[in-house]
Amino acid sequence: MESQPLFVTPQTYARALNVLGEKITVLADRAATQGYEVFLQQGPEGSGPPPHTHEWDESFYVFAGHVEFNCNGTTLAATAGAFVHFPAGTVHSFRCGPGGVEMLSITSHTSQAANLFTAIDHEASSMPPDVPKLVEIGTRYGARLGV
Repeated sequence: MESQPLFVTPQTYARALNVLGEKITVLADRAATQGYEVFLQQGPEGSGPPPHTHEWDESFYVFAGHVEFNCNGTTLAATAGAFVHFPAGTVHSFRCGPGGVEMLSITSHTSQAANLFTAIDHEASSMPPDVPKLVEIGTRYGARLGV
């Protein structure tokens, strides 16, 4: 399929997905870009994924707020204007700071993140999280928790 131009506005965004307390809006999935994926992530204070790894690169650009990224045991504090990149296979997590965070995330061409986030929203959005269900969903889409 030939790639087509894509134009999204806040009025045309898809419904935000509930992923472990975060609101994640899919701005562009692999079908739309024929490659990478782009997401708007809005997380309240204390939200964020546990340590995990996946088969795709992932980058974050922080628009507003404070977020602490953890990578291989190192904590990186990020505020507005910060850019963070994790290569595929890197163990990482993050926790949204006081007042929450708004950031853009971009994944590489092997990403299954849109499918992963959609499955979590549909099958495991209750809190506290159903960890065995999250592990099963992650396995389905190339992500591993608690590694």
